[in-house]
Amino acid sequence: MRFVLRSVLLLALAMLPLSNSWAGEVLDRIAKTNTLRVGMTGSQPPFNVTNRDGQIIGMEVDLANVLASAMGVELDIVEMPFGDLLTSLEKGKVDLVMSQVTATLERNRRVAFVGPYYISGKSLLTKSSTLAAIQSASEINKPSMRIATLQGSTGENFVVKRMPEATLVPTKDYAVAVNLLLNDEVDVFLADGPIIKLTAMRYPNAGLAVLDKPLTIEPIGIAVSPNDPLLLNLVENYLGALEGSGGLDALLKKWFESAGWLTQLP
Repeated sequence: MRFVLRSVLLLALAMLPLSNSWAGEVLDRIAKTNTLRVGMTGSQPPFNVTNRDGQIIGMEVDLANVLASAMGVELDIVEMPFGDLLTSLEKGKVDLVMSQVTATLERNRRVAFVGPYYISGKSLLTKSSTLAAIQSASEINKPSMRIATLQGSTGENFVVKRMPEATLVPTKDYAVAVNLLLNDEVDVFLADGPIIKLTAMRYPNAGLAVLDKPLTIEPIGIAVSPNDPLLLNLVENYLGALEGSGGLDALLKKWFESAGWLTQLP
């Protein structure tokens, strides 16, 4: 990881300084304040999650740190509900959003995306082996089926469009959805595959079952203001350098293939 960071930093030195007459408003603010503000929820493991010490850790936190170091600025993680992230980016309250945000047509009409740095897909967590064996969303599209998912997420949109007859139970974060499932207050927890697999790992004795195949394919990327093309270009270059050097794969292995970091969670 240190080698990767040095590689990215060397790349940064070869580029134009952050502050110049062509810099956009966001990039210019980053240079003047010496701070990169990144919005995330702090409740989407393994992408980002709050540990027992109250610190936000995760794959996206590591990635944000690499970007800030490459820019030569300090990192400020701005924690907020998922539904507020893109609005905060549009209003200039954060400079980037990295919080397991899927690039969709609707979202891409509002902001630009760099990446993807991860390809995910919707999956289900349930206590029913029958439900875990479904082949399509239509099989649980009925009023008796209570489905918990993150409010404002693509998961919520997926249920509304693909399972309109089901009973949607939107939650403020994943922890609430998981508790509802564990307490038999919902039948299904729907979220991105990594979240589902991680939850099943954390509760091995709860009788949970995971969908065999994902219901969708979704690219997750860094949300950037569309009004600052130079910042967009800079982030594209840094992410490309990290991917080309093998650093991105190292981050993914650390957070998605190893369970060692789970001991840091509450």
